[in-house]
Order: sequence, then C-alpha cells, then structure tokens
Amino acid sequence: MIIKKYSSNNKVIWNEFVKLSKNYHFFFERDFMEYHSDRFNDHSLMIYDDKEKLLALLPANIDDNVLYSHQGLTFGGLIIKSSAKQKEIYDIFIELKKYLKENRIKALVYKKIPYIYNEMPCDEDLYALFRLNSNLIRRDVSSTIDLSNQIKYSKGRKWIVKKSKEHSLKYNKTNEIDEFWMHLETVLFSGHGAKPTHNKDEIKHLKELFPKNIDFYSAENEQGILAGAVVFNTHSVVHTQYLFNTNLGRDLGALDGLIDYLVKDVFKDKKYFDFGTSNENQGMFLNEGLISQKEGFGGRAVVHDFYEVSVND
Repeated sequence: MIIKKYSSNNKVIWNEFVKLSKNYHFFFERDFMEYHSDRFNDHSLMIYDDKEKLLALLPANIDDNVLYSHQGLTFGGLIIKSSAKQKEIYDIFIELKKYLKENRIKALVYKKIPYIYNEMPCDEDLYALFRLNSNLIRRDVSSTIDLSNQIKYSKGRKWIVKKSKEHSLKYNKTNEIDEFWMHLETVLFSGHGAKPTHNKDEIKHLKELFPKNIDFYSAENEQGILAGAVVFNTHSVVHTQYLFNTNLGRDLGALDGLIDYLVKDVFKDKKYFDFGTSNENQGMFLNEGLISQKEGFGGRAVVHDFYEVSVND
C-alpha cells in the first residue's frame, strides 16, 4: 500500500471519494474541513493499493508530533468505499503504523465515526484497532432518537410541549442569521459563559457552501425569536449542532416545542435525530441535567470513541 499526504491538488479526488463512501458526511468534504485551516496543521492522508487505486481517506491534523483524527471535526476515522473488506482495512492500519514510525510521529489518536452515520455496516476499523492493541482513551455519549422506533416523551417533556402549544408559537426555517446568532451568543454567554464553536461569519460561510446540509430553525411570537436550533443534516441523520432558549422562551416552553416540531414534522422521515454529547473533561464528566433533557425526548446513548495507536506497541 501507498500512503500519501493530502495536498490541494487532490481536492476533487478527495471530495468525490467522500461522496461515494459508505460513511459519508459533509464534514469530510474539503471546503468544510478547511474553513478553520488557520487553527490546525492539516495532515490528512490518502491510502492507495499497489496499483495506485484509492482505498481510503483519513481526515487528520498533526500537533505536538501526534497525528489526530481531525480535531476540527466532531468525529472522523477512516473513510472507506463500500467494497472494502476486513483484511484490506487491517492492512491499512498496519501501513498507518509504519507511516507513523517512518515519519517519527509518536502516535495516532483515532476518532471512530458513530455507527448512525454509516450507510451500511462499517466496523472494520474497530477490529483492526483491537489487533493493533490500541487503547480506548476517551468515550463521549451522545443522545439519539431512532425515528423509526421512537420512545415516548417523558411526562415532563410532554407537559412542556403541551404548554408551548397553548401559546401558539410559530416555528420556521429562517435565513435571518444575524438576529438568530445574536440570540444564540447571548444565551450561551449569559447561561454558560461560553461562545459557539463557530462565529457568525464562519457559520454564514458554511451555510453558503452547504445549503442543503445546514439550516436554522426558530420558535417565535410577536416579540421575536424565543428559541432556536442549528441543524446539520445528512442522508439519514439530523444533528442539532446548537440549541438555545431565551428567558421568555423558557417560560413558554419554546425550545421543547421547537424540538417536537423538528422531530415530529420536519425530519420525521430521517432515520436518526441526534442531540450530540453531554460530556466534559475528556468524557469523564457527565452533565446529568443536559442528558436528562435529551433522554426526555426519547434520546438514547450512541458513543463517540477515541483510540490511541502508539508506534511503540
């Protein structure tokens, strides 16, 4: 096998391979990966067989002599084509370990793509990681609704959704990103002292690049926006990248009503509705209040796993 470091000359080949892979996500297209290229030293890899046929991609960056499944992405292990077989993927990992050693890279930190994003079974990398004695170094837990087999809302969530309907709130997809983002930033900062991962210009740029994959939904009344959701949308999964609720929105149950609208109406034909993780401190702290809200809507655990492959093992 041949491993080559990605260069901009390979952009078209990279993107076409991503679109035909069995674990496609628009995260892995180069335009998404490179919106924050100033923050990461990209070291993505392209893996070919001995006939120079492309077998797999690894979105990655390098930091302090460690190769990471790209730290600017929520997840992202090997991207592989549907015809790939177990022995090929195992051999890829053997070659990756050789690549690390030859380039004096200490280790690979590998983020497994959660199974809900696969178009078909795709755990060949897990077996290869096992054979290479890799270590599970982190596990975050996301909360996901299986939309074809939904668990009923908890009593508390049902009550708040019912309350939101009594106030005749309006739910809409919005393109008024400036106002939307102002509310999001205000709520995050006042409630958590935090900022969104993306700034307003970045999210606008990404929306322009991926208009079918990124949308903004709001709950409103005559006083304006009360709650909002930024959703990232793939073939079978819709993921809430950001959720916010203003003070008045909390009083009226606006966010719960908006989530109910997204789950029951807008995305009812998707396979999964994913709320994202509820962890801090490298997965060791579980925000019980946050995950309780997600579980109240019927979300159940899907893990995000991180493995370390050391050159010395």
